[in-house]
Amino acid sequence: MKKDTAEEAPPHQILSLTGISFERKSIIGFVELLIVPTSDWLPVIRLNCRQCRIYRVILDDSYEADIHYFDPFQDICQGETKNKSLEFFSKSHLDVARHSDPDHNKGELVVVVPQEAKHLISEGRGIRIGIEFSLEDPPGGVHFVIPEGEGTMEERAAHMFTYGHENSSRMWFPCIDSYAEPCTWKLEFTVDKTMTAVSCGELVEVVMTPDLQRKTYHYVVSVPVCAPNIALAVGPFEIFVDPHMHEVTHFCLPQLLPLLKNTVRFLHEAFEFYEEALSTRYPFSCYKQVFVDEIDNECNAYATMTILSTHLLHSIAIIDQTFHSRKVMSKAIAEQFFGCFITMENWSDAWLARGIAEYLCGLNSKKCFGNNAYRSWIRDELDEVVRYEEKYGGIILDCSQPPAPPAVSSINNSPAAPQKAYNDNPFYFPIKNLHTMSPKYIEMMRKKSHLVIRMLEHRIGQELLLQVFNKQLALASNAAGTKIGSGLWGHLLISTNVFTKAIFTVTGKDMAVFIDQWVRTGGHAKFTMTSVFNSKRNTIELEIRQDCVNQRGVRKYVGPLLIQLQELDGTFKHTLQIENIIVKSDITCHSKSRRNKKKKIPLCTGEEVDMDLSPMAESPVLWIRLDPEMTLLRSVNIEQPDFQWQFQLRHERDVTAQLEAIKALEKYATPQTRLALTDTIENDRVFYEVRCQAAICLTKVANAMVTSWQGPPAMLTIFKKFFGSFSAPHIIRQNNFTNLHHYFLQKTIPVAMAGLRTAHGICPPEVIRFLLDLFKYNDNSKNHYSDNYYRAALVEALGNSITPVISVVHQGRALSSESLSADAKLVLEEVTRILNLEKHLPSFKYTVSIACLKVIRKLQKCGHLPTNPKIYRSYAAYGQYIDVRLAAMECLVDYVKIDGRWEDLEHLMEMLETDPDPMARHQLGRYMIEALPFDKSNRHRLDREALALRIWENMNSKLSHDTRLRCDMVDLYYTLYGIRMPACLVNQELGAILRPQKVSSSFYSDRTSRRNSPTSDDVTLTPYTMKRNRSLTPEQPDVKESFDLIEIGDTKVMIPRSRDGSPYDDAESRAREEEDNERVARENQRIIETVEASIKKEAGESSHKTTDTVKEEVIDLDDTDTPSSALEKDPPAKKIKAEFYSDNSISLPGINMGSSKSAGPTGFEPGMFAKTSAFRESSPQPDLNSSKSDNSKKKKKKDKKKHKHKHKHKHNKDKDRERDREKDKERGDRDREKSKEKKDPNIVRVVREETQETLSSADSSSRDSNPTTMDLTL
Repeated sequence: MKKDTAEEAPPHQILSLTGISFERKSIIGFVELLIVPTSDWLPVIRLNCRQCRIYRVILDDSYEADIHYFDPFQDICQGETKNKSLEFFSKSHLDVARHSDPDHNKGELVVVVPQEAKHLISEGRGIRIGIEFSLEDPPGGVHFVIPEGEGTMEERAAHMFTYGHENSSRMWFPCIDSYAEPCTWKLEFTVDKTMTAVSCGELVEVVMTPDLQRKTYHYVVSVPVCAPNIALAVGPFEIFVDPHMHEVTHFCLPQLLPLLKNTVRFLHEAFEFYEEALSTRYPFSCYKQVFVDEIDNECNAYATMTILSTHLLHSIAIIDQTFHSRKVMSKAIAEQFFGCFITMENWSDAWLARGIAEYLCGLNSKKCFGNNAYRSWIRDELDEVVRYEEKYGGIILDCSQPPAPPAVSSINNSPAAPQKAYNDNPFYFPIKNLHTMSPKYIEMMRKKSHLVIRMLEHRIGQELLLQVFNKQLALASNAAGTKIGSGLWGHLLISTNVFTKAIFTVTGKDMAVFIDQWVRTGGHAKFTMTSVFNSKRNTIELEIRQDCVNQRGVRKYVGPLLIQLQELDGTFKHTLQIENIIVKSDITCHSKSRRNKKKKIPLCTGEEVDMDLSPMAESPVLWIRLDPEMTLLRSVNIEQPDFQWQFQLRHERDVTAQLEAIKALEKYATPQTRLALTDTIENDRVFYEVRCQAAICLTKVANAMVTSWQGPPAMLTIFKKFFGSFSAPHIIRQNNFTNLHHYFLQKTIPVAMAGLRTAHGICPPEVIRFLLDLFKYNDNSKNHYSDNYYRAALVEALGNSITPVISVVHQGRALSSESLSADAKLVLEEVTRILNLEKHLPSFKYTVSIACLKVIRKLQKCGHLPTNPKIYRSYAAYGQYIDVRLAAMECLVDYVKIDGRWEDLEHLMEMLETDPDPMARHQLGRYMIEALPFDKSNRHRLDREALALRIWENMNSKLSHDTRLRCDMVDLYYTLYGIRMPACLVNQELGAILRPQKVSSSFYSDRTSRRNSPTSDDVTLTPYTMKRNRSLTPEQPDVKESFDLIEIGDTKVMIPRSRDGSPYDDAESRAREEEDNERVARENQRIIETVEASIKKEAGESSHKTTDTVKEEVIDLDDTDTPSSALEKDPPAKKIKAEFYSDNSISLPGINMGSSKSAGPTGFEPGMFAKTSAFRESSPQPDLNSSKSDNSKKKKKKDKKKHKHKHKHKHNKDKDRERDREKDKERGDRDREKSKEKKDPNIVRVVREETQETLSSADSSSRDSNPTTMDLTL
């Protein structure tokens, strides 16, 4: 229903929420939409509404209407239960998204126009549709934050706000949820008198209710805006009016006002910059910023208001957060111009509004932080886009129409390189709707949009591009003041075609070819350049190749390409025309070789520098750059000698060139490279980021030169020179962060030094002593800035110094303090001390705690600590600070990938599905995608059918309220199983038939009699199974399987265990498996009878062949994570042979949940690895191979030798008794020592557990962000 032609009242909507209850997390409301029909025939009116309970729909206050409601996202595959491939799901996903897309006149709520109201349609006047609705504890769209504790909601800082992925206003009120349907608004919100309601538009009045217990806030949005740009936040906010711009108001939660004032003190400068750059006024009459907790993104921009995360607030003493917070708030203001005021016309136009806003934000960042920081940011974004496209495929910004047909080459009059069919989607998700795209794809699309807008800037000029923006804003401002009947409201929308025409109108340049090349076509260019100097002709022979045009995400580039040569006489630029895969060109040099003559070399900046030209050959070219201004979406590989990279690093003034040189010099471990990197680190004129990268590169070079390195460790002298005391350089001066370049360098050098390694692959002892001295002498008492990020960097450096354990631990012994190296003890004790100190003196955003958690995980991975997820589960629990939770989740994902059991993966999935914080759910999903729990190319103990079904159910039906998490699930499903159906789910019914094997009760005594024994109740034995066990080809080696014995009727059947699951299933799974086997046996009786004859016939032929597939049971030791089968006859408890397990497979350090009264995570105890700390042995494990047949004693001697490696025999009993006596004696000694120790009430001591159980996180649900100290269990 487009509203373009009516001349009556403009479209308008009233939203009134009268009952917002924090206790019940519910909302009661009423909406009234004024719809302007454009046709005489309108039998139904489709609206968008999800998860709302509709009570009544009435037209023009007189005619009650019937409604139909259907949310297709509640069952995307529409009952299809067999096909669980992403190929099928993607098609259904797009169909479902289109079925509720308002741009296609679709919606979940269908209002049937009653017969008596038909005349309203024919008259052509506006129709008012009133809808009464409510929301009860909505799982998405509205988020209530209610901290635990005593007191009123105001005292507990309870608040709520709306959020959503893309256009998701339908989640909290009925509307036409389209960016292309702007209208004016009247908003009314009744809240408790202690609360404040903040919404879009101007606040007209606040009226108290008659009982004086509640008040109603009235907002009016006079500028037409769309429903997705409407938002609401309610809470006991503290209000701060910007002293520089009274139209700007800031809101924050109680007690955060001082941080708020510091954070927003530069916001007015962003307004002034945008208004000056765009030569137009801010399009709205006011602007509001609301800082809330537990938001799904750091920043969500809406019309006249932005909802931001409270974690962006910081004090004046914080350095690192300042850059990020200013950039986020600046971007939110840019989105007010393009994104809220001017919106996209269709999904395919989303790139324009987002790219322009990002481009404007970049210009402001260049003004605030400098050109070096801006160019470094552009380079990083370009690298991210290139990596994503080469991994997944080319990003198409506008897929609404195909690009123009390829041009005809003028050289040989033949068509250009063939292109793929336009409809070929290289991705595993549809790219034609924002609700079906991967969140990572949307993020990369935003970055690529920014880069494309910047490419436009280089083609038409920045001034003309800003004029194009100004023209669009001027047309939109003019249209906003008119009625819809004027036909001008289309100027409030922007599309690719409109933007292209606007460029032509302003500049006279036709950008259609550019749009086809970079917007409607995906991919980027990839160049490889080599050069040879021809001394006779004094020319440089260049060869530029595009060898990777068939690679994913890479396409052939045709057009101009800028080459920049730095010669002895200056910088010279050359433009080459690229038309073929390989382009060769001879460029005449302007200089002659004179490397023996000393002369100042002029640079592109105009300055002249002295250079040592002794490394040069005859070529007068010092270095070569390709596309130095980054005017293309490209990946560049330049091949040139190391001395040219060294010249480029030393003397090129562009930070991107310096960073490229540093990256290239990693491959050249020579003394000259070492000297160039050292000089760069010491040069105060070099941008700080380049110096930090040079330090990291020097670490790699030093490690490659470890045998020939002379002198102290790399960078130790530099650090002492910059930061050491004058009288004693080994003692660090008091912190002084007024020089920001030195501050970032002081953070980076210790981290880089910790990566140094000796010839034996360990960190040099003097480096570890140096790092510990930094902690010892760290003094921040006279510093104006916080040192929390610096201390976190030092902890990270300790983690980088850790190397895998190389000591040999005796088999069967657990990790103990005696098995730790001296350096590992020092690192662990220091981390323990720092983490416990954090409980009493927490750092800003718990940055030090986060670093400590990551170091502990590295100690576990390197074998210094037993692996156990208990500590991470407590820190990842809801109630801890979000950054700490995310770090703990990342460690949990890494643990599951390397050492995890099925229960650990289930715990992650439970958090992913049910965590109250939407940001935590999304980030956990991305962590699982990036660090896969298992590789789909290899069979793994975690690759189970239950996991695939669980992810599928979430994708298909359980996440209709959370689009972003649903798309995260799709990404996870793809990374685990690919685009086709998972192997564990392929043809489940056929798999149930193929899996069982018939074995008679006399199997163990005689092979021939087993073949010939009659059975009354059988299980299907398929030809495939028989063939696999009888004859194996060289390509199919004999894989020994383990079996479960079940009884069906009078027949005993050995069921081979599935390789994708554990050999020990829980009771419920076993019962379900037995039922399935019995059902299969009954249904396939006829097949069995047919196959039985063939079995008897073959019995005589193969009776002379001996097989031991069941006599000797082989257990997959990777699958010992679940209890043994109940069908086994309670085997005697025996200790597992030590050689089957790694030395670090004991429980990870965790938390003494039984003794600690605190509900939060606990810390470590300093001195925990003292010699008095003894460790208890783990409880005996059951013998996995105890069930054997009676006739196993008749095995041959060589089989007995083999058997000896798999089972513990009776002749070991005497040794076991002696070992048990020694253990009992050690336990008695430890008990006597423990009774003498005095307990410190402030520090929880080391607790040693006796079993390897999955550690509970029952006490980890505390909302206390400052938990008590923590104990490490070994």
